[in-house]
Amino acid sequence: MITVNIYYTGKDGSARKFAEEMEKSGTAEKVRAEAGNLRYEYFIPMDDAETVLLIDSWESQEAIDIHHASPMMKTITELREKYDLHMKVERYVSKDTPGSESQFIRE
Repeated sequence: MITVNIYYTGKDGSARKFAEEMEKSGTAEKVRAEAGNLRYEYFIPMDDAETVLLIDSWESQEAIDIHHASPMMKTITELREKYDLHMKVERYVSKDTPGSESQFIRE
């Protein structure tokens, strides 16, 4: 699994407005319905009202590449520009939790 954390930052609540429009327009739901998408959720950091975190998880790099090549990316890019957002991206490749760490995880 590959997880991409995208921090969208803007001014005057624009990052939150972007996320709200992604949800209300159905664009976020369309991403969730794409083959290989495992998670697509927005979060608001408690200490930064001008940033929204998107957690975006995929089964494989191939699934991400197909998503990036889709016409939906044009819609997402246009919304980013509409709200004048800047992005910081983190990428993680998941592995099974090692046995030594499992004692600290409450499920």
